[in-house]
Amino acid sequence: MVSQDPAPSRDDGPRFVLHLPVTAGDREQASRFAYALARSLALVPGVEVAGATVSAEDAQHVRRWVFCDRMLPGRRRCRARADHDGPCDPDR
Repeated sequence: MVSQDPAPSRDDGPRFVLHLPVTAGDREQASRFAYALARSLALVPGVEVAGATVSAEDAQHVRRWVFCDRMLPGRRRCRARADHDGPCDPDR
């Protein structure tokens, strides 16, 4: 059963970040997979979908955003892919 409690805030003590290496043939394939995986986990408490990034295996310190990082009214983020065409939309 999934807890209905809100995710702990950053002030509630230490947090840990999960690293799950997945390899792909190219950056576009990695971005598509990361996008699908992040969206499928969006309802799980503690998953920060907007923070999804991809990087080359030998340059993991250089990360590229999967989702648009623009803030919208109401402190929501655009749900479109990074570098999308057209206006931002939180319900996309």
